[in-house]
Amino acid sequence: MIELDDIDREILRTLRHDASQSAGGIARRLGMSQPAVWRRIRRLENEKVIRGIRLRLNAEALGFGVTVFLGVKLARKGHVSFEDFERAVSAIPEVQTVEHVLGLYDFRLRVVARDLSDFERVLRRRIMTLPGAGEVEANVLLSEERRPGPLG
Repeated sequence: MIELDDIDREILRTLRHDASQSAGGIARRLGMSQPAVWRRIRRLENEKVIRGIRLRLNAEALGFGVTVFLGVKLARKGHVSFEDFERAVSAIPEVQTVEHVLGLYDFRLRVVARDLSDFERVLRRRIMTLPGAGEVEANVLLSEERRPGPLG
């Protein structure tokens, strides 16, 4: 685990809020020089504290008005490996995230669809036809609130 000081934490908070900010912009905000902030960001990247920068798309604005979380339990009869199922389900464009989890289900999927009938099509024709797909539980997302996490 890397040792983080208050400046590192403030840089991470700033980037978490808007990852497109330049090192110069962050430096002005923190009253530091641009090269000093740039070096700190590079160190945080090299130490794998910052694992990458992602673009978050608004699924609803793109016509995907329904988000469903699926719990999927693999059927044990066919002895399909977790890796094979994960690889196959990851190839489905509507599946945004695939998480291998411990608990009642083996996988947790985040699936987007245009509407509930589109989701039913994805579930029946794509997900449930995968080798090893067994018991499924669906939870439709009603609202979402992003929490700031451990850095505040």
